[in-house]
Amino acid sequence: QEKLVESGGGLVQPGGSLRLSCAASGFSLDHYSIGWFRQAPGKRREGVSCIVTTDNSTYYADSVKGRFTISMDTGKNIVYLQMTNLKPEDTAVYLCALVDYGVGKVPTMAYEYTYWGQGTQVTVSS
Repeated sequence: QEKLVESGGGLVQPGGSLRLSCAASGFSLDHYSIGWFRQAPGKRREGVSCIVTTDNSTYYADSVKGRFTISMDTGKNIVYLQMTNLKPEDTAVYLCALVDYGVGKVPTMAYEYTYWGQGTQVTVSS
């Protein structure tokens, strides 16, 4: 059974750091894209970052460039999102998602993803 499980969220002060993890299991795809999305109350889900297994290409939303880093441990099937210099506007539920991927434009939109985790809460507040 395909499953994505996020962990690592929590409460952090502005300027602090967190590392989120997304553990994937049960997938039998040759190549895929894993993305991190976030959704704050009353706002639509937005793409934060993604990485593809074909060539480790990455994508970052403008709002997180230079602060967040996505990486993948293919041996463990875990994708990490290292978040630094966190801001109150980063507060949201963070979800990871996965989709089969071969070639072409890296999927960055929520509707392009097939499998979703349950999410982990990140709160940035003093």
